[in-house]
Amino acid sequence: QVQLVESGGGLVQAGGSLRLSCAFSGRTFMMYAMAWFRQAPEKEREVVAGISGTGGKRNYADSLEGRFTISRDNAKNTVYLQMNSLKPEDTAVYYCAASRKGITTPTWTLEKEYDYWGQGTQVTVSS
Repeated sequence: QVQLVESGGGLVQAGGSLRLSCAFSGRTFMMYAMAWFRQAPEKEREVVAGISGTGGKRNYADSLEGRFTISRDNAKNTVYLQMNSLKPEDTAVYYCAASRKGITTPTWTLEKEYDYWGQGTQVTVSS
């Protein structure tokens, strides 16, 4: 069974940076595309970024304006989300998710495409 454990969340001032990590275990990591989602208070969960199993393809939500970067280290079974120029509206619980389906189709943004989820890590950006 796949397990995902996020870390790296916290409180940061607007304009600051954070790097989230998600440790994967239980299956062959490279076989899974990975994604980060977030859920702000009283809002639906939304996709932030996705990365293919090899790391060769990356997708991002249009709203991010190039501030976030997703990456993965297949030797360490870990996916990362580097978040720069953080804004108060980035405040949310951030979740990593794993999918055998990849991120090459438009449905990569949908929660139902992902088989496994982490427990989430809180990111709070103060103004």
